[in-house]
Amino acid sequence: MQLHIDTENSVLCCAGQVFDPWALCWKTQDDAVSDACLRAVSAQDAVQWLFEARKVRQVPVAVIGAKVASDEDCRVAEALGKALAEVGYTLMTGGRTGVMEAASRGAYEAGGLVLGLLPGDEFDTANPYVTVPLATGIGPARNSVIARSARLLIAVGGGYGTITEMAYGLHYDRPVFALPSAPVVPDTVRCDNVEALLPKVASAFLGLPPEA
Repeated sequence: MQLHIDTENSVLCCAGQVFDPWALCWKTQDDAVSDACLRAVSAQDAVQWLFEARKVRQVPVAVIGAKVASDEDCRVAEALGKALAEVGYTLMTGGRTGVMEAASRGAYEAGGLVLGLLPGDEFDTANPYVTVPLATGIGPARNSVIARSARLLIAVGGGYGTITEMAYGLHYDRPVFALPSAPVVPDTVRCDNVEALLPKVASAFLGLPPEA
């Protein structure tokens, strides 16, 4: 499934459709476009171009994982947060420690917007890298809200709480990705590392199959 940028009209095209960056969906392309105006791009390049050239609705990408995490999981989560922010995605986490804090730190230090959906009643329970703390006061039920609010979810490590978020994501028809240390949950897309993950995240953000 080949993606093209229509350089004349500044739109992203695929198989006779154009991408609406505010509705985050594909719509029928009404007018024919000259091949001379089309530039073939990968999904990752297409998303990067959209964030740089167009006003894109910032439905967040959620990174989920344990609040008590290994050094390796925190390293991976920080690298993931940084990579997502560099593309232009808005990051959402549970706002607390461990994987959540590491991903937030990576995104924050790369200049990204970081949402923290907190289980408690006050914003000041967020880790110091959350730029938009949202105190819900709903405890573990916030796992469902994270899954419902995200465009897609990425799991790094984690235990039962992360499993619930992954399951909620699948229940709500969100793409759910898992890096190697994440729990094994059927129907998630497992990736060996952040580099392999990013093109799949781009396809999912565009509403395309992972191989697009």
